[in-house]
Amino acid sequence: MTLLGAVLATTAALPAALLPGPTAIAAGPAEAAGAAGSVGAVGAADGYAFADDAVRIAGASATADAETLTAGSTYRSSLPRNGTRYYRLELDAASDAYVSVTAVPRTDGDVTAVDGVRVSVRDADGGSCSVHSATFGAAHSPRPVTAWGTREIDPASHRCQEPGTYYVGVERTRPQDSPPDDWDLELGVASEPRPRGTGATEAPGSWDSASPEPLAGEPERRPGGNGFAHAALVGQGAWRDDIRPGETLYYKVPVDWGRQVYATAELAGSAGASGYATAALRLALHNPVRGEVDDAAKSYTGRATTVGLAPLPPVAYANRYANEAQIGALRFAGDYYVVVHLAAQVADAFGQGPFGLTLRLRVGGAAKTGPDYAGESRPKGLFEISAQDRIAAPGGGATGAGAASDDDVAMKAVAVGGIGTGSLLLLGLAVWTAAARRRT
Repeated sequence: MTLLGAVLATTAALPAALLPGPTAIAAGPAEAAGAAGSVGAVGAADGYAFADDAVRIAGASATADAETLTAGSTYRSSLPRNGTRYYRLELDAASDAYVSVTAVPRTDGDVTAVDGVRVSVRDADGGSCSVHSATFGAAHSPRPVTAWGTREIDPASHRCQEPGTYYVGVERTRPQDSPPDDWDLELGVASEPRPRGTGATEAPGSWDSASPEPLAGEPERRPGGNGFAHAALVGQGAWRDDIRPGETLYYKVPVDWGRQVYATAELAGSAGASGYATAALRLALHNPVRGEVDDAAKSYTGRATTVGLAPLPPVAYANRYANEAQIGALRFAGDYYVVVHLAAQVADAFGQGPFGLTLRLRVGGAAKTGPDYAGESRPKGLFEISAQDRIAAPGGGATGAGAASDDDVAMKAVAVGGIGTGSLLLLGLAVWTAAARRRT
């Protein structure tokens, strides 16, 4: 008997009330996006939806008063125009630590290209572990900007390797050019254990850098989320939504070890209007700890415009040893984020919209086994693809080498649940999906 047959036999013995009905199975992309907390999520400020479980924390003006950030948690704070805000980290000597900071300015403020946020991590003696910045860029459009800080364990390094107290500093890159209002902050803290054994200490030397043919076909409607915590789950495919000037949309894409992400965003033309908006359509990719991998932008003249990310290497643990920042950011598997922003200045020449947006995603390469971590990440499971996401991601079944077999679907369902009712419901879902594929 195949695994699917065993599932069928098990499900047949369940009470009817425990089996999912047609309505539950048929939930479409829009409903799924709503469940993920799309537009209108609690905690929205100037269009950005903060994590529902974000803990309020006050940044200190001096390290001596800094409050502690805990790996696996998300925080909400604020950043004044002048001065640095400090937060404390208590780190061991066996894990890499990551802190992401998303700064959310008011949408009615004036910003410059070099204005933005800078994040630094330092040890207790003031030694620098990392410094990263994110700026608004040529569009001069207020939007959420995200920078990350890191403390990495590296036997070849003599700094930031000891256990103990570290400090995260957050400041604006150009206070003199920045709006006077405080910015809201969302901080995410994560830890990554080291592998049990030693592996490659150099980034892969070669990879397929050719751009694949864009995905064809009619796009499926998939409303984007309005924050990292509320990003809409998608897989390989073409997805459409509407976007207004000044708006930022977030999509979450599960990417396994060995896989490559290709992304393009298409903005529809504006009939009967003319003008020019610099770097109006911006597309960016962020890794599972929200560090920016790469970005691209195109100006808008009222004609249909497409912007695409440059071909990126497959996700690999050894990418962290690369000299290029884009490659180094592709260091772990997990949920990656595709972020699309339409500059506020588009409204000046072309009106408030909304404008049609099409996002085309391709997940190439072959899935590989990841490192044998010596412990758990925080948050747990951050650097792996959950069985729930493998099943739920629209278009996910067609990524990589091909669609999953019936037995693959059943196996994923088994992996999701335990022995309780939730597991039985998911087994029913697997059977329903398998039967539908056979009928097709």
